[in-house]
Amino acid sequence: MFQWSKKVVKSVTFNPEVADESLLAVVENYLEKQPDKTFSDLCKEALWQTLCVPESVKPGLKTAATGAVEQKIDDLQCQVADLEERFFAKESNRLEGLERQVLQLTQQLAHLAIMVTERPVVYSSPPPVPAVEAVNPTATTPPPPPSYPVNPPEEADPLISRLSQYLDDF
Repeated sequence: MFQWSKKVVKSVTFNPEVADESLLAVVENYLEKQPDKTFSDLCKEALWQTLCVPESVKPGLKTAATGAVEQKIDDLQCQVADLEERFFAKESNRLEGLERQVLQLTQQLAHLAIMVTERPVVYSSPPPVPAVEAVNPTATTPPPPPSYPVNPPEEADPLISRLSQYLDDF
């Protein structure tokens, strides 16, 4: 009996006859539509069919179960891609919202700094407390009203004045 080595290469010859050229054109067309198959695969399938080998013995042929698994994998890949798209869209919207809030807060801070620098800070003394006259028959003059120390107006908060310098530059 003929013994083959581990890997055997056999060749197929197509003659310049009409039948062989037609067969070669059909083979090339089929292989273009099936990029995952090779000429070797096609020859093996044809030999299996021609020699009437039972399906259970044939190696590497896709079964319905394999096709179902591949379909599930494709579905899961589509779901993952859809989930990623929705996640990135949601995060993008969230980031845009935060950027709008930061811009709004910056504008409000600038407006407050302008208000602080335009208005002078005025400190008022507490309202005078009316003096209660004590009924004392021996006293002829009422006691002098209590005096409150009036502090001179202080400067604005140093932190605000420093920030206003930066806002003016901004």
